[in-house]
Amino acid sequence: MRQFFRIIHNYFFYCGIEKEEYNAVKKNVYVSNFVTWRSLHIFMAVVFGLLFFASILIDFISFNRALYFGAFFYSIFAVSFFYFFEKDSIWPQILIYVSISLLFIFSCLLTKNNPTAPGTTFIVLLLITPIFMIDKPFWMTIELVMAALIYLTWMHGVKPHNIWATDLVNVSIFTIVGTFLNIIANSIRIREFILTREINIQKDTDDMTGLKNKGALTREINSFLADKTCSKGFMFMMDIDRFKAINDTWGHDVGDCVIVQLGNYLNSKVKGDEILGRFGGDEFILVVKNTDDERAAVKLADEIVRGTSENISIGKTDEKISLSIGIAIYHGQEKNYSELFKKADIALYEAKADSDNRFYIYE
Repeated sequence: MRQFFRIIHNYFFYCGIEKEEYNAVKKNVYVSNFVTWRSLHIFMAVVFGLLFFASILIDFISFNRALYFGAFFYSIFAVSFFYFFEKDSIWPQILIYVSISLLFIFSCLLTKNNPTAPGTTFIVLLLITPIFMIDKPFWMTIELVMAALIYLTWMHGVKPHNIWATDLVNVSIFTIVGTFLNIIANSIRIREFILTREINIQKDTDDMTGLKNKGALTREINSFLADKTCSKGFMFMMDIDRFKAINDTWGHDVGDCVIVQLGNYLNSKVKGDEILGRFGGDEFILVVKNTDDERAAVKLADEIVRGTSENISIGKTDEKISLSIGIAIYHGQEKNYSELFKKADIALYEAKADSDNRFYIYE
């Protein structure tokens, strides 16, 4: 029984998956929703605009003219609203719930203008709107139940009793159906995002170390450099000294083991939103954001050089490896990955040429 309630809980709060899985893809879902919601509001603006102009020309829908104009005006406002906020902001998500609520109120007003007919428009909205809302089904369930209660309470004194009784049955049934449609649509879409995320992780992951590969490093560093809110940082270009000799002397299996050890050690040094990956061979890249303090860069480089020498050994021997680091400080000038990489690579060359100092800052 406990397992059954856990499944129900997960479907209503996390679209049928575990909380950790949901949180991992939640941002991507919001970005996808943003595009869908903006397109939906554009569609609403077109439909209500056409209905408003039609109400001017056609007499039998003219009594809804004010409603059509109000809905058209709101849709234009909402479309404009979407261009002022980031895709992962909470405000577009709040706006879509407001829009859905207003659509339900709009359908109530349409029904009020024609009280002798069943609430067809309201019932259609009960079925359609949950499909477009990719969010925790719990919130859409509340939205649908509240809309149904308001509709039935409002229409009780407006419609003839037999028409209202028909609406009571239909609205109750389709509120439940709409809830299940929302759960199904959410669970399908969420699983698509999880699958896409897993594919992207596999595509962006270095098979040997589990860190980011060259392609992922290039993309993320370019994204960092294009971010106007972040104009400082530094890049470490690192490789193992005399790595070819390790392969030639001990074999490639031992060399691979050294690379894996180094990857694990470097990963242990990552605490926040740093960018870390294996560029290829025995070369690794680390980008630290939001600081251009040379003393901080020197301190971290010294820790990594000493930590590598102390913690990573060659095979089953006591022989240790050494690491060289080239450092490029970012002051918001470089515009792409290759510009910053070139400076770090030059600094790495200088570090390898100086046997007394295993790291060097590009000047």
